[in-house]
Amino acid sequence: MERGIERRRWAGDVLAAVALAVVLALCWTARDWHNLSALRLPDTDDAVRLQQIRDWLGGQRFDDLTQHRLGPPPGLPMHWSRLADLVPGAIIAALTPLAGSHAAELIAVLVWPTLLFAAALTLTARIARVLGGDAIARTAIVVAGVAYPSTTVFAPGRIDHHGFQVVLLLVVIRALLARPTMRAGLVAGLATAASLVIGLETAPLLVAAGALLALDWLSVRAGTDDRMMGFGIGATVGLLAASVVFRSDQWLYPACDGFTEMAWRAEVTCAFAPLALALAAHGVTRPGRRAVLAVAIGGVIVAGAVMMSSTCLSPYGSVDPLLRRLWLARVLEAQPLFATPAATAIGYAGVMIAGIVASVWVTARVRDRRWEMLLALQVVTLGLTCWQVRGAYGGAILAGPSLAAVIAAARARGAAWMAGAWIASAGMLYPIAAQALLPHRSAAPPVGSAGSAVACDSPEALALFAAQPTGRLLAPLDLGAYALAASRLDVAGAPYHRDNLGNLAVYHAFLGTPEQAAAVVRNWRVRYVALCADSFAELPSMPRFAGQLHAGHAPAWLHAVGTRGALTLYAVVPGRLPTYR
Repeated sequence: MERGIERRRWAGDVLAAVALAVVLALCWTARDWHNLSALRLPDTDDAVRLQQIRDWLGGQRFDDLTQHRLGPPPGLPMHWSRLADLVPGAIIAALTPLAGSHAAELIAVLVWPTLLFAAALTLTARIARVLGGDAIARTAIVVAGVAYPSTTVFAPGRIDHHGFQVVLLLVVIRALLARPTMRAGLVAGLATAASLVIGLETAPLLVAAGALLALDWLSVRAGTDDRMMGFGIGATVGLLAASVVFRSDQWLYPACDGFTEMAWRAEVTCAFAPLALALAAHGVTRPGRRAVLAVAIGGVIVAGAVMMSSTCLSPYGSVDPLLRRLWLARVLEAQPLFATPAATAIGYAGVMIAGIVASVWVTARVRDRRWEMLLALQVVTLGLTCWQVRGAYGGAILAGPSLAAVIAAARARGAAWMAGAWIASAGMLYPIAAQALLPHRSAAPPVGSAGSAVACDSPEALALFAAQPTGRLLAPLDLGAYALAASRLDVAGAPYHRDNLGNLAVYHAFLGTPEQAAAVVRNWRVRYVALCADSFAELPSMPRFAGQLHAGHAPAWLHAVGTRGALTLYAVVPGRLPTYR
């Protein structure tokens, strides 16, 4: 009887989550159909991820993650993992013979984020059901469905890894809050390993989840030893298997910025910690003695991991100082929360803070360790967001259960209370209200900006690249990423931290004199130069070569190929390039 009821609850949660995910995905697809139908995806990472999948399906080896048309020859070794390519790649491979490559890719970029969104909403409902039962489970689905900015990583076209990692984080949290068993530990460990294989962005949250698991293990509750052992086995086996299946030809790349040997060594070393704790504490029933073991074993393992992979303490340490100042410091998701405009900060952190306040209120009322665990994770995500705003992708959706509990309590107090609770829980309202109350003044467009309605990275503008014969393109970094996916051109620079040489070439050319730009063009054998009407507007003064192009004074060695809205594309005339002795 109980199993039948639980199956119906599970089916109902899945149905509600899928229905909401599909409805929102359809609305978002209709809103952005002009771009999506042309496979102009929402983010540069999505565009390059699609190109990576195309290259793989087109014959590039599974373990070759080099983007051969990006950066200096023979290409840029990407820090991504093939794991995130598997499902969208499978969809494209299965549908291409039936529908053609364009339709297959379009279906993949629409379906994959929607599937991830449905999974995230289902997991949120299951977490809420563990914490508060039927009263809050379905409400949590709705709250999570509008939990900005978590929703942005599930929008149609978002095939990059962020949504996948949010789902895996929720798997870990669901296992953490479940009854402690070996199976729960195994699930959490495998999900942790998968997330680390994809990327390191959620590593601090996974460490926090592991620390909470260890704190619960100190209580010597029934099953905590089994769960700790399962977590260690799942993480260790998962990482060992991934080192065989997903080892790329960049495995020995000297950085700790992805699934490299250097990062893997640190991860596997840390994965042994729960195994060592579970084995060493066998028969130890006093929390104090377990705490001593945890400090001793954990300290030794963490020290060993740092000694073996010290570079992991600074994963972006190899980025050139000029690029760090002009580019990396301006990447929104890598900025500290308080370095962003006030409206952006409120939009990113608003529902997360509301969720923390709600969790504090619920915890004070029910005194349940599971609510305390959720609250601790929410506080960690807020701290991570204060360091880099990308932490809000996982943090906002964690507000769902506690805000749903507040809505349930407000429902009993009347319509006014319930309306207020819903407004406070609507994550999408925070950026809208912040922009309305605190409008952010953008930098003035450069001289020569036409203010065209056709954006520089629109399908119409990108079609200009697709129409050109092959050759190397010199363009601002974001535009370079879109051009890579929209054409057959090679690209010097794009927004990826390993491309020091190509990105420096871009900045040295556009920020330098026309003579310096000509030297870059000659050395890199550039065939095309492109510039947007607002390129480099964030800089305090307009760079010399870029300013000259914005003013309409192209040097003799550049010939205008065409203009599409805010984009101007030039072809290099080799015979007119100045020579130097």
